Amino acid sequence: MKQDIILAGVGGQGILSIAYVIDNAALADGLFFKQAEVHGMAQRGGAVQSHMRLSNDAIWSDLIPKGEADMILSVEPLEALRYFEYLRPGGIVVTSSTPYRNIPDYPDIDRVLEAVRKAPRSIVVDSEKLAREAGTVKAQNIVLLGAAAGSLILKEASLLATIDTLFRGRGAAVLEANLKAYELGKKAALGA
Repeated sequence: MKQDIILAGVGGQGILSIAYVIDNAALADGLFFKQAEVHGMAQRGGAVQSHMRLSNDAIWSDLIPKGEADMILSVEPLEALRYFEYLRPGGIVVTSSTPYRNIPDYPDIDRVLEAVRKAPRSIVVDSEKLAREAGTVKAQNIVLLGAAAGSLILKEASLLATIDTLFRGRGAAVLEANLKAYELGKKAALGA
């Protein structure tokens, strides 16, 4: 059992939080994991990506070869497209329909989403709307984690326990909003 995931987005969207949850859930499930350094965090709004590899066997490289990623999990739809060459045949893209317009010539969002949906499998959710419904727009990353949960090799109990660990110290309202964001993302993925 193994899974290779490309995490993508822009600085400030919570890529490190998604990585923390996946990494710690993998440890709780007794899996090996390797994560390449998160690149692009030098500037808020700049492109961010990381390679994550999970397996029940030893992992020898932290980089995913092109054409081998099982999943692209992106908090920003244009950033998801940037890594399509890494996706394996039959792979899945999980992304937001909410653009982060950090460049002056950001393409038409309908065309971006049309291109995303050309992936072998795709889940596109309105993370901004769902995060607001959960109680905080800052939970868009956790909405997307919930949307991806059904396609991850991780136990849901491990994901939820790690979300609890990550957010409990920030207060009950923050924890509750993030748990709700996860559930709303999971529910949205079923309808995607």
